[in-house]
Amino acid sequence: MYYVYALKSSKNGDLYIGFARDLKKRVEQHNKGLSNYTKRYAPWLLIYYEAYRNKFDATKREKRLKLNHRAKEDLKLQITKSWGKQ
Repeated sequence: MYYVYALKSSKNGDLYIGFARDLKKRVEQHNKGLSNYTKRYAPWLLIYYEAYRNKFDATKREKRLKLNHRAKEDLKLQITKSWGKQ
């Protein structure tokens, strides 16, 4: 399985979208500062993920969320409804 995920920075509340084959390991890497883009805003909390059977579908969804403002806003709304405002 491949995962598209959303992390929320405990430091500044930013949302980060990514994809991974091993979701638990990837979140640990973000929190250990092994990702240049996210290390400044750690610790990160996994707040959302979607599972895909293949890499193509996962990367397609990740790109859509990163590049399409409306898709990202829809995801934020979905997360807010599920988690409440945090």
